[in-house]
Amino acid sequence: MSETTLRFEAIGTGWELDTALPLEPETVEAVAACIDRFDLTWSRFRDDAFIARFAAGPVSTAFPDDAREDAVALLDTYRRLHDATAGAVTPFIGTSLERLGYDASYSLVPQGPAVAAPHWDDVARWDGEVLETSLPLVIDIGAAGKGRLVDLVADLLRSHGHESFTVDASGDLRHEHGSRAADPLRIALEHPYDPSKAIGVATIDDGALCASATNRRAWGDGLHHVIDGRTGEPTRTVAATWVTAPDAMVADGLATALFFTDHETLAEAFTFESVRMFTTGLTDRSVGFPGELFT
Repeated sequence: MSETTLRFEAIGTGWELDTALPLEPETVEAVAACIDRFDLTWSRFRDDAFIARFAAGPVSTAFPDDAREDAVALLDTYRRLHDATAGAVTPFIGTSLERLGYDASYSLVPQGPAVAAPHWDDVARWDGEVLETSLPLVIDIGAAGKGRLVDLVADLLRSHGHESFTVDASGDLRHEHGSRAADPLRIALEHPYDPSKAIGVATIDDGALCASATNRRAWGDGLHHVIDGRTGEPTRTVAATWVTAPDAMVADGLATALFFTDHETLAEAFTFESVRMFTTGLTDRSVGFPGELFT
């Protein structure tokens, strides 16, 4: 499909934009500005980020005008994920991650025993406009935030006249062919224990594919970034997940939720398809997953 491929680093990961039409300089600048704005609002690794105020103490505030739509999308989705996973997926997991060493300085040195994230209703109230917290909270949107940003970049490309494109942010991907006749995109499902192998292939026509694996962002003695909010401990049962959904934010969040909850339970609240690989090497897939497994 690609007439133009743009590769760059942003928010700590590699990005690739493939477009059927050439990317204009103003579009590239708009993408960079979009990513910078999102990072300035949501990054827990920046002292100047908007969400840093929640870590300083109890707060009751609306989000800035240019971040309000993102706040609604993310916090509403997180509330649904929180409820569907009985609190395992939560935006209030930041302190738990910091305790294990995944902190702003990337020390990767645990600071003591794991601590569970507080239950949403005990510490926060979100009414769709104002987020009110009753104690200091380190907000982390790592479960769905990158997917949301992929969707924002996709929307921006569309607004600049691009109908056929792929936005790939290192495992979080959004693909659209628009009115252009094109074969579906085939994507290998990387084996979490051997990146040189694939356990299968997904076929994406229009929509998103997001993946999560415990071999990414791993450190120390069995520590990794997929943390159960109910315990503050890394999950040990599932090794990797893949989710297809209409948008990347939902696919990204569900790729984390599947480490704690099965497809059938999550399908009561979300429309998606999925594959999981367990640490035993066994796999399961939803009936409608668009692709094939080799194992």
